Amino acid sequence: MNDPRIRQVVIVGGGTAGWMTAALLAQALGPQLDIRLVESSEIGIVGVGEATIPQIRHVSQFLGIDEDELLKASRGTIKLAVQFNDWRRIGDSYLHAFSDIGLPLGLAAFQHYWLRGRELDPEAPDLWAYSINAQAANANRFARMDKVGDSPLTGIRYAYHFDAARFGQLLRRHAEQRGVKRTDGKVVDVALRGSDGFIESIRLDSGETIAGDLFIDCSGFRGLLTEGALKTGYDSWQHWLPCDRAVVVASEHGDTLRPYTQASAQQAGWQWRIPLQHLDSNGHVYSSSHLSDDEACATLLSHLEGPMIGEPRQLRFHTGIRKQVWNRNCIAMGLASGFIEPLESTSIHLMQSAVGRLLTMFPDKHFDPALIAEYNRQTRFEYERTRDFIALHYNATERDDTAFWRQCATMALPEGLAHRIELFRQSGHIFRDGEELFTPTGWLQVMIGQGIVPQRHSPLADGLPQAQLGEFLGNIRTLVDRAVASMPGHADFIARHFKAAD
Repeated sequence: MNDPRIRQVVIVGGGTAGWMTAALLAQALGPQLDIRLVESSEIGIVGVGEATIPQIRHVSQFLGIDEDELLKASRGTIKLAVQFNDWRRIGDSYLHAFSDIGLPLGLAAFQHYWLRGRELDPEAPDLWAYSINAQAANANRFARMDKVGDSPLTGIRYAYHFDAARFGQLLRRHAEQRGVKRTDGKVVDVALRGSDGFIESIRLDSGETIAGDLFIDCSGFRGLLTEGALKTGYDSWQHWLPCDRAVVVASEHGDTLRPYTQASAQQAGWQWRIPLQHLDSNGHVYSSSHLSDDEACATLLSHLEGPMIGEPRQLRFHTGIRKQVWNRNCIAMGLASGFIEPLESTSIHLMQSAVGRLLTMFPDKHFDPALIAEYNRQTRFEYERTRDFIALHYNATERDDTAFWRQCATMALPEGLAHRIELFRQSGHIFRDGEELFTPTGWLQVMIGQGIVPQRHSPLADGLPQAQLGEFLGNIRTLVDRAVASMPGHADFIARHFKAAD
């Protein structure tokens, strides 16, 4: 009887997506698979400073890569939060911090006690006074801290900023040490099986033909296999995520090495600043319907903190998702599967999540349609909920100074997002939908930060006497402040633990 197990895996495309996929597959299933990665050294990689979310730490842990070594090799820094500037109104600023905020009490979430405290005293501290990440970010401090002393407060949750190209090289070394074979070449033809349209093999410009059981498309926006060969189709989300271009450039550091990403709204989009050890990565994400490429580049350069390094590069993209991320015996990963703009730094996580989902549902040569359908359902759910979270930033604005912001403020929202906003506005409640990526704490910070204020709090919060409420809130602030005061500066921590040699 023929062996039904997958043996030959062919990955088309390198970069972070290709090499992360190869490294994770090799770590989990290496002895069972012959993994071949095909990439062309002639095709450039979009190598920019990358910001991540805390789940990235699971990758290094799973692969057995020491965190300090990873950050040293990739010129990395720590990320505690994203700072959003000028999104609600010009001059406003708030943080989406990774840590928990406050503590729940009984059956009521923390925001209900905070809301009651603000009703009693409108001058009471804002929401972020109860977040250890937010206060550490504001003070440019960092320490690895799982808990706040002996208290029930959780400690620091953090992610990384790093050089994406260097991170990819680290993943490549790890993958090759575990048997992944790399071939340098361009794919010039894809052969489909006549009986069912599955991919049978790829042919390279060298003339070599590479056959496989499972093909993974990491070829970027082109979708060389999933779109070029299989004609999968694409669902556009341009209506909710209106930006379609970016211009990127590196610059020298300003005065401060911040432990957070900055996302500053501009007249037709927004600008990021990601601090690495050796430079700042900067980018301007914008709508080409509202701003020319030259105007976008001028805006970017006018907001650099230090002298420019290299020349600006233009990127084009289309937000959305493949109609089937897994189509026949081909799975699209990274940019080949879809694109959600980098406002909340989800790109690498969506790759990581996709590989984890593949490992959980790893097929055999029968490629069970029910398994494929479930993979696609879970992937679409994750993408759609992430899309909604990003769309919230654009829609919940009071800005009307440009046509772009007026369009964002009045756009029709996905039904689920509209419901979530209205539920919070009316009652202060946030409920997590299944295993969606962003937590109620994340939704809370963005909604409050963008000016969506609940009309009431839960009556459960009224059961706490006013004096005890003040003590409860005050004790949390005291614990947070003491913990932050004990931390070293962000730059000092880097110098002590993972400073790069050059």
